[in-house]
Parts: sequence; C-alpha cells; structure tokens
Amino acid sequence: MTASARLDPRDEIAGIDRRLFGGFVEHLGRHIYDGIFEPGHPSAGSDGFRADVIELVKELGVTTIRYPGGNFVSGYNWEDGIGPKAERPRRLDLAWHATETNQVGLHEFQAWLDRVGSDLMLAVNLGTRGTPEALDLLEYANTSVETARTTERAANGRESPFAVKMWCLGNEMDGFWQLGHRSAADYGKLASRTAKAMRMLDPSIELVVCGSSSRTMPTFGAWEREVLEHTFDDVDFISCHAYYQEDDGNAQEFLASGVDMALFIEQVVATADHVAAVRQSDKRIMVSFDEWNVWYMSRWQEEALTYGPDEWPVAPRQLEDRYNALDAVVFGDLMITLLQHADRVRSASLAQLVNVIAPIMTEPGGPAWRQTTFFPFSITARLAQGRAVRVPLESASFRSERFGDVAALNAVATVDDEGATLFVVNRSTTDAAALRLDLAPLAAALGRELRVVESHVLHEDDLYAANALEDPERVGVRPLDGAAVAASVLTADLPPVSWTAVRLA
Repeated sequence: MTASARLDPRDEIAGIDRRLFGGFVEHLGRHIYDGIFEPGHPSAGSDGFRADVIELVKELGVTTIRYPGGNFVSGYNWEDGIGPKAERPRRLDLAWHATETNQVGLHEFQAWLDRVGSDLMLAVNLGTRGTPEALDLLEYANTSVETARTTERAANGRESPFAVKMWCLGNEMDGFWQLGHRSAADYGKLASRTAKAMRMLDPSIELVVCGSSSRTMPTFGAWEREVLEHTFDDVDFISCHAYYQEDDGNAQEFLASGVDMALFIEQVVATADHVAAVRQSDKRIMVSFDEWNVWYMSRWQEEALTYGPDEWPVAPRQLEDRYNALDAVVFGDLMITLLQHADRVRSASLAQLVNVIAPIMTEPGGPAWRQTTFFPFSITARLAQGRAVRVPLESASFRSERFGDVAALNAVATVDDEGATLFVVNRSTTDAAALRLDLAPLAAALGRELRVVESHVLHEDDLYAANALEDPERVGVRPLDGAAVAASVLTADLPPVSWTAVRLA
C-alpha cells in the first residue's frame, strides 16, 4: 500500500513537556527488591542498588518517576520507610499479597533517582489514610522551616528538602479492588480537602486527581465529571490509566489499541472542559496518563489464585510479562498517540520499569537486559524534542471489531531548531507501505534542505519473537534500509507490523 502526507511545522500540536517520558516504580513483585535494589549483586555498591540497572534506566530516558504506587500506596504508611533500617517494620501488603520489608523508602529511592537523573512524583495514601498523613509527608518532603518533621528528616540524613513538584491524590479510587475505594462524590470531597490543605503548606506543588482506571469502567465519564465538580479549583491534572493485551491471538485487533487510548484522552478532556464550561472558567485541566503499558492482566489473575492465605512472600515473581515484537509495535503506537495529544497530556508514566510489566528485566545475581518495549521508549524519549506536529497520513485502513475502519498507518512528528523526527507505525498485519512525506514546508521554515541522519525500525517476521535470559538480544532495532530524501521528499518502505523512527536534520 501507499501512504503520503506533508510535514508542515505550522500544524503544531504543542510544545512537548518532558514529563511525557515518565516512568512508574511500585513496591510490587521484584521491582524494588531483586530489581533495582539487590545488595549482594556484583554490580551493587554500598547503597545496594544495581549499577547495571541504573545504566539501563538512564539509557531508557525516563524523566519523572511516580512512586510508591499504584495499588500499594493505598495501604502504605510512608513513615515505615524512614529511619534506621534495622528498626523499620515488616508489613503485609494487601494489594499484592506480599510482605514489604521497608528496606527501601523515600530517602533510598531519592538517592536512586539522583543516580538515574529522574525527578520524583509522589503519591499519597487516600485509601486507608487521609489529609493529616498527606500533610505530614508534604511537610517532611518539601519544607525548609525547622519543624518536628524537618528535624526528623535531617536526623535521617537529609537536611535540604526533597522539593517534590508533582503529587498524586491517591490511586485508582474508582476501582473496587482498591483499599479505601469510594464513590466519586466521597473521593472528590476527600481529594478537595486534601488538595486545599496541601496548597496551604506548599502553594507551588502540582496535584493530580484520580480519573478512571480504565475506559471500560462502568463509571467512566460520570466519575471524571463528579470528581472534577468537587476538585476543579484545587488540582492541575486528572489521571488516566490504560493497559492493553492481545486477546485470542487477534493481532490485527490488538494493533488498534492506540485508537482506544486516543478516545480515552479525548473523552476525558471533553468531560474536563464541560466542567470548566459549566463553571464559566478558562482553566484547562491537563491529563496525567500516569499508568500505561501492554499488560497481560489475565495471566496475573491466574497467578493470584495460587496464593494460600498464609503465603505472604517477599519480592515474589509477579507480573513478569515477556514482551514480543508485536507488543513493542503496539507500545510504540501508544507513544505516538501520547505525542499526538501533547497539548493536553502533559505527563505520562510508563508502568512499570524493572521486572514488573517492564522494559528492563533482571536475574538475581545475574544480568539485566532490554525487553522489546525498551527500544521504542528510549528512542522516542531521546529524539522527540521541541514541538509535536501532526502528520495527516493518507493511507489504507483495516476493519476493527471495536472501532470500525482504522488507519493502517499512524504517525506524528516532532520539530526542533535543528530538524525533525518522524515516528510512524504500520498496523497492517499483511501489507508493507511505501511512504512518501513532503518536507518542503519544513525545509522552507528551517531555511535549509534536510537529509536522513538516523533511522530505526523494529520489525520481526516472527511477531512473537522476544528477548529473554537465554537470548537477551533476539529482538532489537536496525536502520531502515532505503530511507532517503530527494527533492524535499522522504521516501521509505515500512514493513507490516513495524514501528519506525526517522531523524531528519
């Protein structure tokens, strides 16, 4: 099939907020323990953190990392993770049916963030706790005035504040599985009270209120409206969470996942703007898509049934999905979708980073390696600079059971002072695509001709090829053969089920 478009930098979506390339670390499975933190590992220093994992996280390019949950946060006492390690309590984690040792807490995690070069985004427990505990944590983390909490912080090894900018007001409070699950009205009132109190302590913070944990939730839409009716004046963001998986071997339907994500964002934005209109307000609530990924949730649900009532393991192997080439192409399309909505999605968190539905895997005492999804994230985070620009591709379509006619190709570009980067996915399971992109408007705006200086394609004839301990480099990216610019036109052949990035400068 053929596909064509003009890349006009005037068709700008928005400047790119670097928080769009955020991550998520939760106390879950082997994410913390035996993941980022393994004191006995050959690469670990005196702080217990694996240096090989740190290098991979730096290569991944995550900017802001949400912590410590997730479902975990709704039963978490943040005080358990500070002070002398020998005195920290062991607790039962009801969210994931495990034992939490609390050997990694706020101080240790911030030290790890300092090494990987990412910012902290903290979630407060509005499940089993409330406003007073959120204020205590905010005072401990952000206040420079001498108080009982800041004196305690200094005694625990940090005199200067953590200066956390973004705060999540709980997690997935619409979900029946969540400790402290509430109705939209009850949660909205609690979130509003907590937000107002937190702003009295630190007016500079940015606050995220819980939206729906899925577009398929029976309360979706109504939840956002009612929560925002209570919190509109108090918060900056509303969250979206979405996970996708291939069902029943239907690869073509799975490749339409980006359509669902786009509808999710657009419907949440429409609801938020409706609340603004009713209030006759010019304020715009932004979207924090602070959990997104490919996740084979059905596998986890089967695993969960195997736990006995007296089994509370420490750092069990949970949610350790092995991602294949097909997963990575869908993943890359989700990243394109986030960039296509950069005007309202100002923060996003890949869930999660290490071992747990993650782009990075480790083996205790052994190596760390990149999963297939590592490549679209790391390349996009590095190359997507400046401003997001629409790429209105004309291409063939396929028929989706859920969404009707779906474009076989999906693309976005980013433009900066030096050039541009095109990100494009071929969703077709059968047909390659001959791409023709007119660069004349871009070349005129930059005042110079462009050429291909870097290209990457992720494609495998075997859609289910994956990287694993026994073959950690089975799937990767390679240069896109034949991609070239002539007479201000980029031409490239895109194989079926492929994700591609082309840097022009």
